[in-house]
Amino acid sequence: MRTTVVLVLLICGCGARAEGRVLDDVTRNGTSPDISAEVEALKLMVEQLNLQLESMEVQVNEGEQKVEELKAELTLAKTNVEELQKENEAHGTALASVQTRVTETETITKDLEQQIAGQTITLTSVQTRVTETESKTKHLEEKSAAHATALASLQTRVTETESKTTNLEEQNAAMEARLSSSEREILQSKSRIDQLEKINAERPKVAFYAALTNAGSIGPFNMDTILKFSKLFTNLGNGYSSETGFFTAPVNGVYSFQFTACGYFPGSVNINMYMNKELMVNNGEWKRDTGLEYFTNSVVLKLSAGDVIHLRLPARSAVFDDRYSQTTFSGSLLYDL
Repeated sequence: MRTTVVLVLLICGCGARAEGRVLDDVTRNGTSPDISAEVEALKLMVEQLNLQLESMEVQVNEGEQKVEELKAELTLAKTNVEELQKENEAHGTALASVQTRVTETETITKDLEQQIAGQTITLTSVQTRVTETESKTKHLEEKSAAHATALASLQTRVTETESKTTNLEEQNAAMEARLSSSEREILQSKSRIDQLEKINAERPKVAFYAALTNAGSIGPFNMDTILKFSKLFTNLGNGYSSETGFFTAPVNGVYSFQFTACGYFPGSVNINMYMNKELMVNNGEWKRDTGLEYFTNSVVLKLSAGDVIHLRLPARSAVFDDRYSQTTFSGSLLYDL
């Protein structure tokens, strides 16, 4: 309907414009117009109008579509407005709650500001104390560094000492082991010594030492003569008799005997040793000049208890002795059997 109305209005407008142009031409030129030309012109105009009308219909359709879209958007906007109103009411309630909380927060903030003011004063005091503490800490750190250096040196010395101590302990352990071994050996030796002392204490003790005489020269005689050593200095076990000149073995054993003969005058100096009636040793020399000369001999004999040892001066021999005990006879038991 809108399109038809618009079309009629356009045709009327065009016809009026065409009629006006014809009248203008008659008036200006004083001639009658060319109707055919005018009709053609009108047709052409009508076609143009039709084209414009189609374009306008398209625009009108697009406009109607946009109107529908706007209506839909308007409806949606109304819905949004209602929702926003509801949200606004909820926000109002929440705002009131927030305002209450803000008031409480301001009160708390004021209290906190007062506390902070007090804490600021305290903080200043604490900062002062911290500064002092930092100074003391720095001083202590310097002392600690010095102590650490000294401690490191001491630790090195301690390590060296521990190493030396370990070596000494090992040496001491070895020494103690050796000492224990030595102590055991000493104890064993002592035990053996005790045994030997006990054995020795139980063993018969036999020893004698005697000199011949103070009379000077003895001999020479025409026969063998038993020498009686009258100056008896030692006679353990009473084995030697100065009256008979015999040594009698008190126990079975091994005995050692020694004699020394001194000669003064020229001639034979000779001594024989007998065991019982058996000659065991003959020892002598021929002396050419006057003066003291000596010879000594010793023997070791196995004797049975009761065996007799004595010295004889052979015939035509002489010995010399005086207060200096220059001719002597001695013997001892080495060990019993």
